[in-house]
Amino acid sequence: MHAPFFAALAMFAEVRFSSEVELAATDGRTLWFHPASYGDLPATQRDAVFLHELLHAALLHPLRRRLRVPELFNIAADIVVNGMVATDESLELPEDALRSEELEHLSVEEIYEILQKKNPASRPELLLADLLKAPPSGVSDSDASSDQDGLTSDGDWNTIHERQELEAHWKQAIQQSQVLTCSQGKGDLPTGLSRHLDEIADPQLDWRSQLWRYLVHTPSDYSGFDRRFIHQGLYLDHLVGDSVEVFCCIDTSGSVGEEELSLFTAELRGILSAYPMLRCLLWYADAICYGPYELTSDSDIPTPKGGGGTDFRPFFKKVAKTFSREKKAVCVYLTDGYGDFPRTEPELPTLWVVVPGGLTDSEFPWGEVVRLLMS
Repeated sequence: MHAPFFAALAMFAEVRFSSEVELAATDGRTLWFHPASYGDLPATQRDAVFLHELLHAALLHPLRRRLRVPELFNIAADIVVNGMVATDESLELPEDALRSEELEHLSVEEIYEILQKKNPASRPELLLADLLKAPPSGVSDSDASSDQDGLTSDGDWNTIHERQELEAHWKQAIQQSQVLTCSQGKGDLPTGLSRHLDEIADPQLDWRSQLWRYLVHTPSDYSGFDRRFIHQGLYLDHLVGDSVEVFCCIDTSGSVGEEELSLFTAELRGILSAYPMLRCLLWYADAICYGPYELTSDSDIPTPKGGGGTDFRPFFKKVAKTFSREKKAVCVYLTDGYGDFPRTEPELPTLWVVVPGGLTDSEFPWGEVVRLLMS
């Protein structure tokens, strides 16, 4: 009754006890707790610690760490989740819980980058390492969940399929928890949670299909499976040529709000994951361009810049200077459509990705228009 969203989310987590963890920890699927040290906490602190680990798992922090320094990433992730837990006045964080009010509204990746640039002596100290690479060392194969079979001895996921399975698990959990919350007449998500859920949002568009039309000569222009990715469990059509280029621009003008930027970011992640051989250059743009940022599927999304008027022309000028003309390529512009267009159609095909309430299709002078839906 007090927190229906978190209560529903907790039903998707496997909870186990082990004396191998100091207090509490998670490997992304299972929440682990020490039977004595966790049980000895006051009830309000037990709930806070439980929610802390649940949010680590639901926000995919063990997966998002990737190749970053584990301890520093754990500190960044703790700052994020403790900031969210602290907004609930009925919960009490332990005295030594990491807090940084000036950082906790940022994404875990942004906080990590900020901490990395600081003098090590000025960084917060990690008192409890609770992002595990694998189940606790004292847990036997028979005790661990069968779902943990995807973990190797060093805790990395064997295949992209297994990573995607875990991501899908928590995204489904979040979606169903939102439905339950709304059904009880409590439609607003807990404070601070919505912006962090945007970081793991799914794209609306099928970017493999969208980009395929621009990147190959004919629908049958492939030569079997690309052998470079079969060992990862990826059976991808092999495109003619070594790589493809996408010149992407996100509208960051004053008419684009946080909700629209969240949609654009989700679609950008969809673009990056569409083809492993894809080369993406990203610009942010209002009346001027910021970039380019060269991105891959493993890249962190740069912090948006902008806030002024809208002018589409600088982006297309940048692309004209950058395009090597050695590969097939496409421009993708994510926008509301209100701005100044170039007088002549650019050399490359353009896909306009437009939010609801944006410019009508007929008002775009050239290119193809696809539309997003607000949640």
